[in-house]
Amino acid sequence: MRLRRLCAAALLALLVPVPAPANAVETSCQDVYTPVRFGLTQQTMYGRLCVPQGATTVQVLVPGGTYTNTYWDIPVDPDVRSVRQAMNHAGIATMAVDRIGTGKSSKPLSALITTLNQAEAVHHVITTLRPRFQKVLIAGHSIGSAVALAEAGTYHDVDGVMISGLANQWDYTRVTPALTSLIPVTLDPRLNRLGLDPGYLTTAPGARYNAFHKPGPLNPAVMDYEESTKDVFAGSEAVTAILMNNIVIPSSRAVTAPVLSAQAREDYFCGTPPLGADCSSGEALADSERAFFPNAPRLEGFVLAGYGHCLNFAPNSAGYHDAVTAWQRSI
Repeated sequence: MRLRRLCAAALLALLVPVPAPANAVETSCQDVYTPVRFGLTQQTMYGRLCVPQGATTVQVLVPGGTYTNTYWDIPVDPDVRSVRQAMNHAGIATMAVDRIGTGKSSKPLSALITTLNQAEAVHHVITTLRPRFQKVLIAGHSIGSAVALAEAGTYHDVDGVMISGLANQWDYTRVTPALTSLIPVTLDPRLNRLGLDPGYLTTAPGARYNAFHKPGPLNPAVMDYEESTKDVFAGSEAVTAILMNNIVIPSSRAVTAPVLSAQAREDYFCGTPPLGADCSSGEALADSERAFFPNAPRLEGFVLAGYGHCLNFAPNSAGYHDAVTAWQRSI
């Protein structure tokens, strides 16, 4: 009798489905090459589109200088560092792009690349996504944030803007040393094989921890990954990003969508205003940057402690992911 009961219980366990974990959302990913207008030229922008089953919101992710789309899907401890994975687990689709001139996207002459041209290219990507999704958001890091602001302020086609690694107030005493780590791509022992012109820049070998991660923990696996996957950016793109976000009328003034500014407390865009935004708390960050977003209906702030410029690599990113997810659902 006892044996029969055990067999029946085992059979029942096989027949009754076991509920999936809350974060186990079925996601499909595909490579997408979008023909885009880029100033007076036609280029191709690469993106990695990952869509959880039933997703109605998509986040277009724009990486910063020397990074590709993989900045949003870091494979070193991805449960901790992958924004793509965190968003997909929350039911939000992601389209992580390579800016023109980087990764798998077209690589024109560096002098042709500006922040406005990049914004135009991303706009074409958003146009292709809009029919499929009810809500389209744009997120950027560093130069990618400058592109996101320019795109949102020019085309007004997104439902929200998330910026990281960029503020309208800079601590030049800390930004300048980071810029000294840059070299023309033609001088890099690995990337010079790409055949790009010297207007493309990258970081000198071994410079990435001090430039992008300090004072975060020095993780050998992260640094090995960083050096093996680093990419380039155009000097002209950086110059226009600076002009549009700090020196002339900021492009943020034209943004009419809700904004989330997510910054790392030890980034060189944080400090004592006007030398850096006030990153002592999320509320202080929003207060110190609000004047630069006069037309945004909402401006919220989130601050991640203990890390430098590239906060996606921080080992304490869970709160950052949760804040981005909650903000997206609230707008």
